[in-house]
Amino acid sequence: MKAVRSTTLILAAVTAGLMAGLFAAFAYSVMPGLKRSGDAAFVEVMQNINVAIVNPLFMTMFMGGLVAGLAAVVANWRSGDPAVRYWAIAGFVCYLVMFLITSGANVPLNDKLAAAGDPAMIADPAAVRAEFEGPWVAWNIARAVVNVGALTCFALALLRSGRQAGVEVIADPRAAKPAPARPMSR
Repeated sequence: MKAVRSTTLILAAVTAGLMAGLFAAFAYSVMPGLKRSGDAAFVEVMQNINVAIVNPLFMTMFMGGLVAGLAAVVANWRSGDPAVRYWAIAGFVCYLVMFLITSGANVPLNDKLAAAGDPAMIADPAAVRAEFEGPWVAWNIARAVVNVGALTCFALALLRSGRQAGVEVIADPRAAKPAPARPMSR
C-alpha cells in the first residue's frame, strides 16, 4: 500500500510540475516574445499554438493531473500522518483551480481568437489582439502560480510520507558527515 501511496504522489507532483512549467514558460518567454510581433503575426501564432497544443501528450498530462491528484488524495486518505493527506488535498485543490481557470478563462479566449478567422482576412487584428492578449496573459500567470502551488503541496506530501516511512531527509549536507571515530578503551 505504501508503494501505491508514494506512486500516486509522485505522479501528481510530476504532472503538476509539467503543467506549471508549461504555463510558466508561456509567461516568461512565449508571450513576451510574441509581444514584439505585429498584430496579425501575434493572432496567427497564437491560433496555431492553440491548435497544436491540443495533442495526446498535452491532454494526457492535463487531464491525467486531475486523475493523479485525486488518486493521491484517495490513496493517502488513511496514511499515518494526517499532514500527508492535507498536503495531497491542498495539491489537488490547487490543480483543480488551475483546471478551472484553463477551462473557464483561457480556453474560451482561445476559442474567441479562433473564431476571429484567418489573420490575413481580419479587418482590425489590433482590436482582436487587444481583446485577447491582456486577459489571456493574466489568466495564464494565475494558473501557473496555482499549479506551482499544486506541485509544492504534492512535494511536501511526498516529503512527509517519506518521513513517516522512516526515510531521513537531510537538508544540511554537513549533517550527513559521520561522527569522528572514538578510540577504543583498554
